[in-house]
Amino acid sequence: MVMSFRVSELQVLLGFAGRNKSGRKHELLAKALQLLKPGCGPAVQMKIKELYRRRFPRKTLTPSDLSMLHVQAGQLPSAAALTPGAVCHLPYDHGSPALPAALLPPAPLLGPKHEMDVPRLPPPVHPVHPDVKMKRLPFYDVYDELIKPTTLASTNGQRFEEAHFTFALTPQQVQQILTSRDVLPGAKCDYAIQVQLRFCLCETSCPQEDYFPPNLFVKVNGKLCPLPGYLPPTKNGAEPKRPSRPVNITPLARLSATVPNTIVVNWSSEFGRNYSLSVYLVKQLTSVTLLQKLRAKGIRNPDHSRALIKEKLTADPDSEIATTSLRVSLTCPLGKMRLIVPCRAITCTHLQCFDAALYLQMNEKKPTWTCPVCDKKAPYDNLIIDGLFMEILNSCTDCDEIQFAEDGSWCPMKPKKEKQEVCQTPAFSGIEGTGAAGTDSGSEGKNSSEGKKKVEVIDLTLDSSSDEEEPPAKKQCPVSGAALP
Repeated sequence: MVMSFRVSELQVLLGFAGRNKSGRKHELLAKALQLLKPGCGPAVQMKIKELYRRRFPRKTLTPSDLSMLHVQAGQLPSAAALTPGAVCHLPYDHGSPALPAALLPPAPLLGPKHEMDVPRLPPPVHPVHPDVKMKRLPFYDVYDELIKPTTLASTNGQRFEEAHFTFALTPQQVQQILTSRDVLPGAKCDYAIQVQLRFCLCETSCPQEDYFPPNLFVKVNGKLCPLPGYLPPTKNGAEPKRPSRPVNITPLARLSATVPNTIVVNWSSEFGRNYSLSVYLVKQLTSVTLLQKLRAKGIRNPDHSRALIKEKLTADPDSEIATTSLRVSLTCPLGKMRLIVPCRAITCTHLQCFDAALYLQMNEKKPTWTCPVCDKKAPYDNLIIDGLFMEILNSCTDCDEIQFAEDGSWCPMKPKKEKQEVCQTPAFSGIEGTGAAGTDSGSEGKNSSEGKKKVEVIDLTLDSSSDEEEPPAKKQCPVSGAALP
């Protein structure tokens, strides 16, 4: 009977039983069928029969007919007593005798099962939306889809909506989760294999990023589920937004193959915007694993980078300034340390690389997948290890900066500090340094500043032959003069 009800009858029944009557038809039907479990009160049974009679009003029997059918079990009215094709709906009492076929409703009215007993739950409780695709997350391998992307649609036009979902785990899945416990290092009680809840906009144009509905509350098996905290608002008056990431609900899930899990979602409806919910069984990966995968993809041919260098250094006839060389750092912009695994995204147009291990570690903590050099998106699938930089790092161990020429060749650039030390050692060692300082302090401020400027010029640009123009410096310190050759 319940299976043949429309939305209006299901809502009346659920309201009568004191249950939540919001949701799509399949959700209402699932809730109504829950009422038929053992322990269902007689009042609910009577309400179902009453609604069923209203649903299929064919020929009403008079009270005398009904009493005759109940009392005189052996003397049921013949089919001829009814008008041809008419069907009467009798009280459905388990104790009453079997009725002749003429008095039973036609088969199609008994729901899709065509059976008189209580219908079983249909296997697909939730509607499937194959058009909504979630973006793949690099740090998770999807093992199974527990709830396919299902629309959180505004149903009753109210400000706050509520939707109910259920999912069950197989014995194999439960075993997988339990055996993965404490695999992750440094975590207090984490499972590497997790039940993952994801929300996104109900859009079918492209794979969707995680996106939370406004004023969201989630209860898993009756317990409130912690959600990612709100991001600081970008501008005044903007509604606070949660970061785009999935929710691990494993700690709240029933890790049992016999008891199903329930999810209750409350959110604020928005005009013209629907959301989607999905649940997956996933394995969480570490940055070390992702680095191994990236290495396994292989190293990009050095000729790719050489071609990029030549393209950048090709003389543009319209340009007044010709670029003849490119300087590139061998230091990672993230950790300010020497590159170990130089990588960048295929979509990046710059030569500068960043360290893959550091980049993956940062995105493991806070996934942004943004290039630290150009601030453009650099997702994991677009990362490549640069073969030319691998060659340079292996052959040039003592410098942190290199220069590329037009033909793609390179040469190391010695740091300025080293040059200063080399020049300063002979010119300003020991007594001479103090003497120079003394003479400067005795002269006027203007002279001292000029003296300092002279020192800088001598240190950085002039060669040893020009030092002869400074006789005082030579005469004051014979040791330094002897050290010059």
